[in-house]
Amino acid sequence: DAARGIDRDTRRILDRLAERGRASILALNKIDLVRRESLLGLADQLVREGRFDPVFMISGLKGDGVEDLTGHLAACVPHGPWLFPEDQLSDAPERLIAAEVTREQIFLQLRDELPYGSTVESERWEDRNDGSVRIEQVIFVQRPSQRAIVLGESGRRIKAIGARARAELERMLERRVHLFLFVKVRENWIEDRERYTALGLDYDV
Repeated sequence: DAARGIDRDTRRILDRLAERGRASILALNKIDLVRRESLLGLADQLVREGRFDPVFMISGLKGDGVEDLTGHLAACVPHGPWLFPEDQLSDAPERLIAAEVTREQIFLQLRDELPYGSTVESERWEDRNDGSVRIEQVIFVQRPSQRAIVLGESGRRIKAIGARARAELERMLERRVHLFLFVKVRENWIEDRERYTALGLDYDV
């Protein structure tokens, strides 16, 4: 995040990369929010402190530089056989996919108000006799004020998030979906190691 500069989290990542001694790709996002002089200075400092090659400057919002980054990443991936059937959406559990669908809607609808302060868990998944599925999900936020943002006035925002997520889930799963969303405050969810392990991620950084 170029707008945040080298904060505590970035410093931890730099230190870990230095310990491993591996060359890495550097992608500076949100370049549209930073003056050119400051951006170049930040990039220079990061390159001096880490083994970064190449360096990409992107704006996820405007799409600037994204194609160059994805093209480079695709070129780095070795060719290999197809490991899954063409019609298989993912090798991730359906519960995880469903949670990511709802999380995507939170980002799309609240991108300026709740950038990274929330996560979603599918707590209940019930296949029903009529072929439909009942999914109960909890949206965890860090503060009561964030909960109010997700709910919206008279619950309108959470209803809109649920409606969009349900429509996307029905398209993906090809069956009727009964989606129920709940919003809870859990201040330290971002430091919960089990949450990262469930995603197949290493929390060590």
